[in-house]
Amino acid sequence: MGKTNAVGWFDIYVSDMSRAVLFYETVLKQKLEKIDDPTGETQMMIFAGNMTSYGAAGALVKSNHSKPGPGGTMIYFSVNDCAVEQSRVVSAGGKVIRPKFSIGSFGWITLCMDTEGNLIGFNSVK
Repeated sequence: MGKTNAVGWFDIYVSDMSRAVLFYETVLKQKLEKIDDPTGETQMMIFAGNMTSYGAAGALVKSNHSKPGPGGTMIYFSVNDCAVEQSRVVSAGGKVIRPKFSIGSFGWITLCMDTEGNLIGFNSVK
């Protein structure tokens, strides 16, 4: 069996699920789907994903066990051109922290803050 990538899943912690879902659906132009938690302790909305493809799937999570905020883990969404998602961030209630910039042969990145105070990134090859 070959090596796997280090990340297999991600959670983005939120305080206000409705506000966070609206932000991510607006910026990424994709619908999130509800996952039922059998314990009833956690609310989860998952991003579209294919568990057999490269990369990691993940979810927005509201739980009493964790809180959102910058300074911890950084998630980068793979997109075609990060300037497109950057253009939607402010109108969706977020902030652009660092506009699109080159990371050399690895492409381009935009750094933003979502409506919950999480620092996120968008990465593209153009």
